[in-house]
Amino acid sequence: MDLCNLKDIRALLDRHGFHFSKAMGQNFLIDASVPYSIAENCGADKSCGVLEIGPGIGCLTEQLAKRAQKVVSVELDRRLLPVLSETMAPYENVTVIHGDILKLNLPALAAEQFSGLTPLVCANLPYNITTPVLSALIDSQCFECLTVMIQKEVAQRICAVPGSAAYGAFSVYMQFHTTPELLFDVPPHCFTPQPKVTSAVLRCTLRKNPPVDIADSVFFFRVVRAAFAMRRKTLVNGLASAFGTQIPKTELAALLDCCGFSPAVRGETLGLAEFARLSNALQERLQDSHR
Repeated sequence: MDLCNLKDIRALLDRHGFHFSKAMGQNFLIDASVPYSIAENCGADKSCGVLEIGPGIGCLTEQLAKRAQKVVSVELDRRLLPVLSETMAPYENVTVIHGDILKLNLPALAAEQFSGLTPLVCANLPYNITTPVLSALIDSQCFECLTVMIQKEVAQRICAVPGSAAYGAFSVYMQFHTTPELLFDVPPHCFTPQPKVTSAVLRCTLRKNPPVDIADSVFFFRVVRAAFAMRRKTLVNGLASAFGTQIPKTELAALLDCCGFSPAVRGETLGLAEFARLSNALQERLQDSHR
């Protein structure tokens, strides 16, 4: 059975009485070169255990199973479980788990399933849960690399540079925790049914150490969120909205000046190093006020 052949896919789904769910964002690949390339780029080999999210009928799962020591695929749609039982029957190193990836204990899952293996993530993520899933995977601190197919617009946002229209708080979050690389695009005609947008494959290698020196990562991201909360306003206005009850706006302006920023600077122009400098200065100012 060719899991990317449209005729075989239709026969498989008809056999199991399966119909696509728009609510679950289900689009299955029909271009065999795509799952092959995704699996090739994820770095999986016999020393690795791979977590896959949303395997569908298993075209990417199959490619991962040929490379990795173990593949664990988490599927939310119970209707796909008998389909996967059929398509993954030849692969003893594949385990399918029925569940919601956002509700699973990822550290426990990785410890149980991938003991002694290098844990990776490789997945064709549903568009509607891309951001929370990536955040959960990173926050779990379990995986060395995430290779995912997502909406191209989101992939561009993750890789965006300071000052660009796509750059935002999520760009900073992803670039702080990972080194993201945009690998290749996947056009709509590679799927059935065809999505309305182009997809892209992104590889995010988790950083072993923070890329900048910060006193407190929670406070750092509080500053980042404040900087982007009022995108069309100057940075001092964004900071005043978040910290104005603790630090007068005039002092915030003076603090920006001490950090080497123009009074008219906007948060969207700051990179990781600039956000780190600002975060550390703000935190020090707040700590001084409490002494």
